[in-house]
Amino acid sequence: MLTGGLLDRAGIAERIPHAGPMVLLDTIVASDAEAIHARTDSHRRADNPLRRAGQLHAVAGSEYGAQAAAVHGPLQAGPAATAQPGMIVSVRDLTWTRGRLDDIDGPLEVHATCLLADTRQLAYGFTLAQAGTTLVAGEIGIILS
Repeated sequence: MLTGGLLDRAGIAERIPHAGPMVLLDTIVASDAEAIHARTDSHRRADNPLRRAGQLHAVAGSEYGAQAAAVHGPLQAGPAATAQPGMIVSVRDLTWTRGRLDDIDGPLEVHATCLLADTRQLAYGFTLAQAGTTLVAGEIGIILS
């Protein structure tokens, strides 16, 4: 649902091909033609499906960037639009400043910027930050089905 300009978790789930706990973003804070800003606390949830041995490695940050990319297109296309299914085929220039995300207090800020979008592929640069500190950054490539 769009409420006060924000898209909540239920509204995100309606637009991307993920379900249940795999919907990692909690709210869309802002979106324009080039970029999207999301916020989430899913990194602290025990049912986060990306956890291994109870921990969420920083590499999982690439999926947060991918989900921001997935919801960005439908937000630009209109209120009833949904993401075209796709697959992450590349993660480039991935960097992180800490090994884990699950032990971070407070929400993560997810920013993604469209670098390329056409009918067959997407490329986005993304960052995950908390309290103004970048935790994970990189680029993702997605082939659309």
